[in-house]
Amino acid sequence: MASLRITEIFYSLQGESNTVGLPTVFVRLTGCPLRCVYCDTAYAFTGGARREITDIIEEITQYGTPYVTVTGGEPLAQAPCIDLMNELLGAGFTVSLETSGALDVSSVDRRVIKVMDLKTPASGEMTKNLLQNIDYLTPIDQVKFVIADDNDYEWSKTMMAQYSLAQRCEVLFSTMVGYQQPTWLADKILQDRLPVRFQIQLHKYLWGDAQGK
Repeated sequence: MASLRITEIFYSLQGESNTVGLPTVFVRLTGCPLRCVYCDTAYAFTGGARREITDIIEEITQYGTPYVTVTGGEPLAQAPCIDLMNELLGAGFTVSLETSGALDVSSVDRRVIKVMDLKTPASGEMTKNLLQNIDYLTPIDQVKFVIADDNDYEWSKTMMAQYSLAQRCEVLFSTMVGYQQPTWLADKILQDRLPVRFQIQLHKYLWGDAQGK
């Protein structure tokens, strides 16, 4: 069976998305073609250890939770990521994929919950958005905007309207750490009555930038 380069596997509470707070196993794959200005996992760009998929699933099973998040880095940068997710589905896990939206998601099984970024202007990687991926979003998926300022906010609203995102799947808005207080974004969402889920990175409030949390 295929192998993958893995930075870490850890058990924690889901810090984002619509399963926030649920005990989850995270599989962090090594490597990413993007360099977003707010990235908090640069340690996953290189290194890691190559592991067989069967070995990865055996470790995941030990934690006794049905929820598994495949993340990075950018997990789709390693082609066998698709094999890993398919094997996890076959083993009965509820699988979510955290992806930058810069790589093709068309081969991802529709049972996988895609949590897909649309990179805002302030991210520094807006030109990497592969907008064809929007066509593959389903009602179980989520599309995320990390917002730094008014320009990002207005851009995000425009993208929502242009691609009818709230009619395709759940939309997540979160603030870019170090740019605005969370209340700034919360107030704007309420003022404009946007059909989005406001989110804060729960794990950051619990454990700060501790790796493996």
